[in-house]
Amino acid sequence: MVGLGGPVATFSVWDYVVFVVTLLAAVGIGLYQALAGRSQTSSSEFLLGGRQMTAVPVAMSLTASFMSGITVIGTPAEAYRFGAPFWLFAFSYTIMSTITAEIFVPIFYRLGITSTYEYLEMRFDRLTRLIGTSMYMFQTALYTGMAIYAPALALNQITGLNLWGVLVATGTVCIIYCTLGGLKAVIWTDVFQMVIMLAGFVAVIARGAVIQGGLQRIWNDSYYGGRLNVWDFDPDPLKRHTFWTIVIGGSLMWVSMYAINQSQVQRYISCRTMTQAKLSLYVNMVGLWVTVSLAMLSGLTMYSIYIKCDPLTNGDVGAPDQLLPYLVMDILADFPGVPGLFVAAAYSGTLSTASSSINALVAVTVEDFIKPLCPNMSEKHLTWLSMALSVFFGLLCIAMAAVSSLMGSILQAALSIFGMISGPLLGLFLLGIFFPCGNTIGGLVGLVAGLVLTLWAGIGAQIYPPLPEKTLPLSLSTAGCNSSHTEALNWTTTAPWSTGGTPTTPGYLGERPFIADTWYSLSYLYFCPLGSIVTLICGLLVSSISGGCKQRKVNPELFIRKRDLFCLNCDQNSEQLPEAESIEKCDEDMTKGKINPAFDTTDHDVQVNREKTTRL
Repeated sequence: MVGLGGPVATFSVWDYVVFVVTLLAAVGIGLYQALAGRSQTSSSEFLLGGRQMTAVPVAMSLTASFMSGITVIGTPAEAYRFGAPFWLFAFSYTIMSTITAEIFVPIFYRLGITSTYEYLEMRFDRLTRLIGTSMYMFQTALYTGMAIYAPALALNQITGLNLWGVLVATGTVCIIYCTLGGLKAVIWTDVFQMVIMLAGFVAVIARGAVIQGGLQRIWNDSYYGGRLNVWDFDPDPLKRHTFWTIVIGGSLMWVSMYAINQSQVQRYISCRTMTQAKLSLYVNMVGLWVTVSLAMLSGLTMYSIYIKCDPLTNGDVGAPDQLLPYLVMDILADFPGVPGLFVAAAYSGTLSTASSSINALVAVTVEDFIKPLCPNMSEKHLTWLSMALSVFFGLLCIAMAAVSSLMGSILQAALSIFGMISGPLLGLFLLGIFFPCGNTIGGLVGLVAGLVLTLWAGIGAQIYPPLPEKTLPLSLSTAGCNSSHTEALNWTTTAPWSTGGTPTTPGYLGERPFIADTWYSLSYLYFCPLGSIVTLICGLLVSSISGGCKQRKVNPELFIRKRDLFCLNCDQNSEQLPEAESIEKCDEDMTKGKINPAFDTTDHDVQVNREKTTRL
């Protein structure tokens, strides 16, 4: 009986049909894009869609890229266990979209870059670019492995789908349409998958409302169960989710995801005009609002249904990430094909994330490693190489799925990875964009300092999970369960992304150093601001000491300009320039003496740019 615990139904034939059709549709889109663009043989067409995309499909692709299977499964579980504070991320999405659209888009778009990290070579030097690229590739491979593995594991344990069979199928589908269709296939497949994801949430909410007698009861149960206590203004930085951790820490974390992450930048610079690129981010903002709202409502629906019988404490499921799949099989099994729709929604998120990551990894490999080593390689060979790299990175992401099995709760783990690695990178870009005195030495020292500090905090939190009172889920009951399958699990005192720490584990609540209850208990949402601020401050200090203000000849196109902000005629004021043309413009301005002495750089950096111009 719904909401009273016990075993649930498994997949029916129609569920398998819906699931398989979804995968085949993704492959079909890839094949169509491959056939439609068969006359296009350039690497720009493959990696950037010929820079002819429009705002709406790009916006839906931007939303789908990080609203992955992790979101489909993890966010409702977050609402079920911790309530609705996660809803405050709507503010973070607004801040992120504005900063990215008005500061980063104008710079990246007019420079005509393909890899985000080309900017680091233009502004600093080649070593900085390679370090930034390497950090991105490590982060993306690990995150994508997690995005593939975690939903597959949760669904396997509830629906009975073969774990590794689905993992291989997921990777194979992504490899096929990424290899055949390039960025256009990825974007249009993301559009299809975004619709499927939203349909999955709507199915859960609609069926839950019918079972509970309307949305009003779901809302009342959530209110009296403490799930709607959103406005927590406690300034304690050790507390997991408060208004400040989400709005400040979450905003910077999402800026690092959208403003400098190749997976996202590659999409909006594929737009045909800068206005379209900016518009895609604002439409994406609305898409993020809708997605997080439906995910949170799904979690509150689940709480209302299981208010008297928590499946986790009752032993019906083994981990929080299995809660939503369990709910789906519990309440939708009487509707053949509908559970299959939900599984398709989770895997649509997985496919969108994996395909975006594969395409971005190919782009940075080609632009940051292959082209500098083989500057005379023909466009045809570059295109074939890009296809081969799509296959390689698809296989690598499947392999990384095994590593992600060690990360525990998927939602917080995924966001923690971004904070630890993207935070210092964001600080480096901010140093380059806003501070003409920043130089190569300062940038590298700041980047290393920020990365060491965030890794120290993040890894320390993995070894010594935060104190229970800072991460304790809200209360749940098993009083109404028909039966219990195991002893009640003491999951409420386990850290959200601990790999197994419990109150009886040595070092958890026993012998803990003082630093474990302070530094290692820092909210995971502050990892990104910490890395950014440390990188920025150290970068400025070291740049000043190493003569940053005495440098010469920096291209003013590398800095934000007042006319870039909220411009209504962006396309008339700033055209997208190819990389070689932007460097030539820099040399022309230097010759004519138009460059402000404050916009300076080292002679070494100028030589690097001139060498790039010569090669091009």
